Parts: sequence; structure tokens; C-alpha cells
Amino acid sequence: MVKVLVVYYSRGGNTRKLAEMLTMALKEEDLEVCMKTVLDTKVEELLEYEGIVIGSPTYYGQMAGEVKKFLDETVRLHGKLDGKAGLAFTTAGGYGTGGETTILSIIQAMLIHGMIVQGDPEDLHYGIITRGMPKDEDFDTVKSKAKRFAMLIKKLKIEA
Repeated sequence: MVKVLVVYYSRGGNTRKLAEMLTMALKEEDLEVCMKTVLDTKVEELLEYEGIVIGSPTYYGQMAGEVKKFLDETVRLHGKLDGKAGLAFTTAGGYGTGGETTILSIIQAMLIHGMIVQGDPEDLHYGIITRGMPKDEDFDTVKSKAKRFAMLIKKLKIEA
């Protein structure tokens, strides 16, 4: 079975709720999913997974310092995450309040590691963004992104 790590930071609970929704949606796609906070994750654990999903709240258009610190520590793994699938998510105060720049900053780190990140031509092109606390109606979007991520990671697994 394909293994995915959902790693996130959440101060107020919004990003944790989104991580929980995404974990559930990924499990529905027949993936083995582990959900952990960045504070409870050792960077070396990333090597154990074919897919890595990273989430952060949006703070002034950027990822939380705790997520940045975690990503900074991944320099020890440089070259070892090459070919793994990546996905980013965030919760933001609104729709034009920096969610895309937060996701792009996470994706930058993934790309530097050689990870594969799939865009979406339909909506939320870079990853998952919700406004404030994720709501029931956000689950359809989360499921759609989980399905796309699962298809990508399964294709990569077959071709490896």
C-alpha cells in the first residue's frame, strides 16, 4: 500500500481540522495515511513515505515559523526526497489574504527536493486553501484534491 504523511502545524485548530479532513479523504482513496504535527515529526521520517503533504496556517502571506523551521531542517535530506509526490494546504483569514503565497512557499521547498507537485487547471491551482475553520462544504474540494493526489502517487508508484 502507498504511504502518505500529512504533516501540519496548527495554533488555533483550523489547520488541524483541514489536516483531519484531508487524512480522511486520502484514506478513502486506499492510501495508508499518517497524520502528525511538525513538532512531533522528525525530518528523517519523510523518507518512509511515497507522498508528503504539508499544511500551515497563513500568517501574513507566509507559512508559520514552525513549518519553515521544519522545512529548513530537511536540508539534511537533500536529494533523498527526489521523486516523491507532494501536496500543500493552508487555512487563511480570507480568499485573497495570502493563501496562495503560503502554498507556493511550501511547494518551493518540495520542488528544491525534487518532489513532484501536480497543479489543478480547475480551481485552487496550487493546493488546498480554506477560509478560517474548514466547513462541511469544503470537504468536496478536499476530496477532489485527495483523489487527484492519490491518482498521481499511484501512477508514480507503478512507474518506479
